Amino acid sequence: MEGNLACQIKCICVFCRTNPRKNAKFVKVANKLGSLLAKRKIHLVYGGGSLGLIGCVSTAAHVGEVLGIILTTLVEGNFTGKIVGKEVRVPTMQDRIWKMLDNSDAFIALLGGIATLEEIFQIASWAQLNVHHKPIALLNVDGFFNKLLSFLDQAGEENFISHSVRQIFISASTVEEMIDKLEDFVYELDPVAAQIDWSKGSSSKKRKLDLLLHL
Repeated sequence: MEGNLACQIKCICVFCRTNPRKNAKFVKVANKLGSLLAKRKIHLVYGGGSLGLIGCVSTAAHVGEVLGIILTTLVEGNFTGKIVGKEVRVPTMQDRIWKMLDNSDAFIALLGGIATLEEIFQIASWAQLNVHHKPIALLNVDGFFNKLLSFLDQAGEENFISHSVRQIFISASTVEEMIDKLEDFVYELDPVAAQIDWSKGSSSKKRKLDLLLHL
């Protein structure tokens, strides 16, 4: 495979905080993101439920299409709030993130903690394995992700992450700029990563990927 790959954005997966404690400024940004997704007819994929900032995004986006992919355990324990849009229940975290990848063209990290970081870095690690070429946008409200971006730059300079992985991370300080950057994103194919071949089918790909993630 050679050349550049354009990204067609029809569905975006959003990762962010589910804790019910909310900062008014961040709530405003979350509502704006959900509204803009609906306005641009971009479907929202997320972790399900209605709590925290992600609940603000999903509720605002529900004018359009919304898909929540949620752990059965969380639903049964009543940890998620009400259902917003369509809901798919999965048994494990690995099934959840895999289904998010399968149903999304790009990813957005709003504001969050350990769980949000785990999600975006797992998606990034799969890009390094040539599983996908989908961008991850960091909504850098008030410089929230500045130190993370500095880390990524340094890791790239020291060759701990490849250019193919670093390039999928996009940052923007406003919702409008972020969506525009995602829609303009063109992936520069890494000739080394391109040698990893997952072409034997999705079920085979998933088995191999699960094995790699446990090594």
